[in-house]
Amino acid sequence: MRWALQQADQAAHRGDVPVGCVIVDGRGTLVACGRNRREQDQDPTAHAEMVALRLAAAARGHWRLSDCTLYVTLEPCPMCAGAIVNARVARLVYGCHDPKAGAVRTLMRITDDDRLNHRAEVIEGVLADDCAQRLKDFFARLRRAGKK
Repeated sequence: MRWALQQADQAAHRGDVPVGCVIVDGRGTLVACGRNRREQDQDPTAHAEMVALRLAAAARGHWRLSDCTLYVTLEPCPMCAGAIVNARVARLVYGCHDPKAGAVRTLMRITDDDRLNHRAEVIEGVLADDCAQRLKDFFARLRRAGKK
């Protein structure tokens, strides 16, 4: 999760919401990392998880990530949770809950929905305070700067 926090810091430094993600294989080897790039790329799908999933599939030469663990600082939204299921990620580890868009535990439970063809093991709350503080600090800076 500390690698994901480093990615979140890079996102914030570039003016994006500080969300970071890393994907490791079953041996613990880093496969890919991603950070939120929505503002930088002006791409609504450029969430940290989506960036990392694309890079992981490209690095491995296939889209199935069934031996991988995805670490992300913020609970995934519906789009990202769906992509995690579609990529067959074995395990999802996330930091803080997302009360506005969390689709893993808070608002929905996409990653363990029995109606879908894959379910991911979920571990929640890892370094949650560190993850949440980065978001609080980022949005406080935006408010002070007069931006929405």
